[in-house]
Amino acid sequence: MVTTLLLAFALMLVIEGLMPFLAPRIWRETFRRVTELSDGQIRFIGLSSMLVGVVLLTVFR
Repeated sequence: MVTTLLLAFALMLVIEGLMPFLAPRIWRETFRRVTELSDGQIRFIGLSSMLVGVVLLTVFR
C-alpha cells in the first residue's frame, strides 16, 4: 500500500512538472490568473478536481 501511494505521488510530481518545464511563460500566466480568482472559485476548482479523481479511481480500479 505504501509503495502504491509513493508511486502515485511520484507520478503526480512528474505530471505537475510538465507544464512549467515545457511552457514556462504559459504556466506563469496561468498561475497569475489563478491568483486573481476568489477563494470560492479556487475551492470549486479544487472540489471538482477531487471529484474527477475519485470517479477515475472508482472506474479504473
